[in-house]
Amino acid sequence: MKLKDQLIGLMQASDYAPLDKKGISTELGLDKKSRRRLDYELRALLASGDVIRIKGDRFCIPKDVDLVTGRIKFRQKGSAILIPDPSPDGEEQPKIEINAEDTAVAMHDDRVVVRLYDSAPTNRRRPSRKPNRYQPTGPFGRVIRIQERARETIVGELCKTRFFHYVAPDDPRHIHDIYVPDPQKSGLDPAPTVGSKVVVKLHEWTQRHVNPEGELILNLGRTHEPQAELMAILHKYDLDPEFPKPVLAEAKSISPKVTKKQLQGRRDLRSAFTFTIDPEDAKDFDDALSIEYPDKRSVRIGIHIADVASYVSPGAKLDEEAKRRGNSTYLVGLVVPMLPHALSNGICSLVENEDRLTKSVFVTFTNGGRIKEIDFANTVIRSDKRLTYQQAYTLLKRDDLKAARELKLPPAHQTGSTGRALNKLSDKELQRLQDSVRLLWRFAAKLRNERFKKGSLNLDMEETKIFVDEHGHADRLEKVVHDESHQLIEEYMLLANESVAREMKRNRLPCVYRVHEEPDEEKLNELREFMATWDIATGDLNNRKDMVKLLEALVKHPQGRLLRTHVLRSLKKANYRPSPDGHYGLAKNDYTHFTSPIRRYSDLVVHRVFERFLVAVRGEPKLAGAATRYDAARAATIAEHLSHTEINSVEAERESIKVKLLEFFERELDKRRPTIFDAIVTETRNHGMFIELTESNAFGMIHISSIKDDLYRLNASGTALIGRRTKNQFKIGQTIQVVVHKVDRFKRQVDFKLAERKPSKSKRPEKPTKKAKARRRNR
Repeated sequence: MKLKDQLIGLMQASDYAPLDKKGISTELGLDKKSRRRLDYELRALLASGDVIRIKGDRFCIPKDVDLVTGRIKFRQKGSAILIPDPSPDGEEQPKIEINAEDTAVAMHDDRVVVRLYDSAPTNRRRPSRKPNRYQPTGPFGRVIRIQERARETIVGELCKTRFFHYVAPDDPRHIHDIYVPDPQKSGLDPAPTVGSKVVVKLHEWTQRHVNPEGELILNLGRTHEPQAELMAILHKYDLDPEFPKPVLAEAKSISPKVTKKQLQGRRDLRSAFTFTIDPEDAKDFDDALSIEYPDKRSVRIGIHIADVASYVSPGAKLDEEAKRRGNSTYLVGLVVPMLPHALSNGICSLVENEDRLTKSVFVTFTNGGRIKEIDFANTVIRSDKRLTYQQAYTLLKRDDLKAARELKLPPAHQTGSTGRALNKLSDKELQRLQDSVRLLWRFAAKLRNERFKKGSLNLDMEETKIFVDEHGHADRLEKVVHDESHQLIEEYMLLANESVAREMKRNRLPCVYRVHEEPDEEKLNELREFMATWDIATGDLNNRKDMVKLLEALVKHPQGRLLRTHVLRSLKKANYRPSPDGHYGLAKNDYTHFTSPIRRYSDLVVHRVFERFLVAVRGEPKLAGAATRYDAARAATIAEHLSHTEINSVEAERESIKVKLLEFFERELDKRRPTIFDAIVTETRNHGMFIELTESNAFGMIHISSIKDDLYRLNASGTALIGRRTKNQFKIGQTIQVVVHKVDRFKRQVDFKLAERKPSKSKRPEKPTKKAKARRRNR
């Protein structure tokens, strides 16, 4: 038995009394070698929260002394919840409510130790006259110790009172201002001034009644300027668009063209008709599709993925940096790539008219759309055309080729490659493209229908895409609909991922899999109760068929987007694992990530295992440095690391979207003639109504005080605001017209008000007002 398991077993015993290190060693009868190992194992168990140290340097399981370890998550008003560490057997523990006065010197996302209360604590403040709609039911606890600070630095705005300077954190969940010395003595050049976006290094904080202190270490620029806001996000999430010099030197040494030597041992598909379909603003191109006709009764679709493994060798500087980053991060207006530009936008990117090395999955269909055969190979391709989703959709839906020719190319500053304009193609080329896109969709539609019949969940939701101008300012919002052009690519990528995962599992090759666990029964019961408040019958959501029916019903519901978000929150998050534990959302037993090695390190790992499969199992020629052997322990370590880097990137991307949305709506305030937005009322409260803009899916609120024509009250069912005199109503699901009223950058909230009249929806730029100019000068 491993020493870790021995320790857990000892402390879980019913007759165990907390022991110090020496006592544990004696109790377990450890020899000299094992005693040296004991230090390491105890530190690891303390870090994971499985074990806690109490007075007298004794160790025990936290729950035995009414203690819980985990990460603390603050709310804006000061209270918090503790996300407990999983128990040693992997079971999730209930969240712990922590009142604001019981948070001690904890900060958002710190690892802390919490002592549980036997019952809900009494509120030590004067009771409020206002009823509290949110009344936590516990369990409750109090922070007694900080195990580990989440951050050593915090980003915020430099402010000044009459007597001292302080930094107001950007993240409103950091509820304490941080006192700092006079910025003129900080040694920074230029020295920060009031209104600067700065980075402060925290000093040790031990007394709750005194604000935390720190020192200024970076001046990022003026608050709310695009570059300063971008730098703040990069610093907060430890993202760096630049690469270390040794990494760049290694990337520079790689030939920018495919060499003859690299063609050896590969199938040559450069004559096969091949193209890519990607977003308008895509910076790199991971995947391409080709079509071949082996005989009159079948069609072979090639799914070609950039062969990054042929350029990034295990253990090289490029590899270590890519592994550290884990994945590319897509902020609004900026990509923080996993690989240097020479690879991500150069030799690895499947751009038009260039030879590129790929790893390919070949799927042979009958003319009726049934899969006959799946094959795998190392290949070389040459893409004939780079299509955007809009171009592919037009070719798919419009018979007239003129409609496709009229589409404009994406702006060069927004994409890694524009490709040739469709109006530059001959009729023959364009017709071939249209026939190919339609053929691919015919098979993809069949794959999609079969996938949903097997119980795959339709979790596709419209997204808001923010485009920036050449100066980095939020320029326009656009709703991205997951239409057939997106679905086409999705189905072939899912098919490739599943096919590769199945072979890795069948041949017992240690690998990294993409796993989505089945949801907890308790969470699904809570979801059922929530849906009942909307008069939506759900059946038993533990039954996949009932979950599918619920999602189908929500597609047509007026608040479908809001309710589908609640469904997503009830499901577990997908992550990386060394074991093929299946994917609940996709209803697949075998699944991995294979199709995006330029932007995900997990896919690069899978490519290396895939190469070993080709050589050892399929007898393909060995390519230099591409095949790598991973054991289960190494795969587990990589999987855990990549799950963390993915979460970090997702949070950075969300914050980037929030910041740019606020910037976009703040610029609306500068217009002489405000833009009118169509919106849907999604929720009504006694203080106003929440709305969702129909064109962009952005959310906001209309405060009841801004509605001037009457005094409005919430009806008994809570579904409408009704005017006392006019009896005018604003109901959930109603479409209204609004304009931007207020933008609070700190709280990250946008308030709207009802549009009084309908001005022109002209898209022409307008001259700023005198107030707008003054506001800009004061930023």
